[in-house]
Amino acid sequence: MNTGIKHARHLDAQDELKHYRNEFYIPKDTIYFDGNSLGLLSIRAEQAVDTIMESWKMHAIDGWTEGTHPWFYLSEKLGKMSASLVGAKPEEVIVTGSTTTNLHQLVASFFQPEGNKTKILADELNFPSDIYALKSQLKQKGLDPEEHLIQVKSTNNTLDTQDIIDAMTDDVALIVLPSILYRSGQILDMQTLTKEAHKRGILIGFDLCHSIGSIPHQLIDWGVDFAFWCTYKHLNGGPGSVGGLYVNEKHFGNDPGLAGWFSSSKEKQFDMDHTLTPADDASAYQIGTPNVLSAAPLLGSLEMFQEAGINKIRQKSLQLTNYLMKLVETELVGFTFTIANPRNDNTRGGHVFLEHPEAARICKALKADGVIPDFRNPNGIRLAPVALYNTFEEVWQMIQILKTIMNEERYKKFENKRGVIA
Repeated sequence: MNTGIKHARHLDAQDELKHYRNEFYIPKDTIYFDGNSLGLLSIRAEQAVDTIMESWKMHAIDGWTEGTHPWFYLSEKLGKMSASLVGAKPEEVIVTGSTTTNLHQLVASFFQPEGNKTKILADELNFPSDIYALKSQLKQKGLDPEEHLIQVKSTNNTLDTQDIIDAMTDDVALIVLPSILYRSGQILDMQTLTKEAHKRGILIGFDLCHSIGSIPHQLIDWGVDFAFWCTYKHLNGGPGSVGGLYVNEKHFGNDPGLAGWFSSSKEKQFDMDHTLTPADDASAYQIGTPNVLSAAPLLGSLEMFQEAGINKIRQKSLQLTNYLMKLVETELVGFTFTIANPRNDNTRGGHVFLEHPEAARICKALKADGVIPDFRNPNGIRLAPVALYNTFEEVWQMIQILKTIMNEERYKKFENKRGVIA
């Protein structure tokens, strides 16, 4: 494989998605490879916020039902715009809440311990907040997390499908797993895991935070019971932007575990009845009033995903990460970097995960030289070239900068420990 600068520019010239880069605000003199933590602001997202603000200015309270994007129906509209990204029907998706509040809602709704089925199956590599929520839900039901939360063991930052299946014992009532592991970028076999869970009468859901907007999903075809996600990573919704969730239509008609004002059927909501009539779709899993201003950027961002198509985005993402890994192998020989993410395209998400004993100070040195990576304790460097706004030439440039940092030992100027926010 040719890896030089000319090859990088050739790949950029052939890139069908290259024009989208012009729609994003790229920090000056910066190579931004942290889009799997926080995506960049786009012009369309900015304009969408302006549109919602103008609606507030012009319509005041009537903005709930008037204007270009009536707020009363905004969560449902954004759900429809998101549905193709997860392979769901529009009515099965709602943009609402946050990752953790949505997880609390879904576990409260679907975890119904009965008889000997009292355990939740998770894993030891998931993002901490998911585990916090699962333990909290167990405590709410008077169950000891030490006994009733099963966490599948890992090997080298990855999970084995058979190990997860073997943990699907008769006492498991619910399974919650990540679609992509946030460190290594491993994609779990959601289809197989769902099939095996249902064989055993277990409901299963997935955290899509690191996969939505990065890889295609087929949640309906796979039969997944529920899913939830954030929108500020690959979806570029902005810091703290509103989350999303999916509920398979076979579960429609059940009361949400945590009922609230916007759980209601739209037609009944302003009857002000003290008995809830839940919406007959995923809208029932909303709780409070939509965070309209935090949802607004998604109107612009999701529009680009609809245009580009997740399959083309995935194709370029794989090209970018394959090119990055090849450069690591050819340009960084002798510097003890380990590629710790899956190499196979079918099991690798949207980032490359490098391990190095000096990872924290190397990340600081990269930032000092204009490259924005992501450090993961204790020795991980995540590099996420994003299909909509990163280029192959940037990948090549980043590797040359990293090579210089290692050759000149520039990283030794920094302390090998993480900052307050890693």
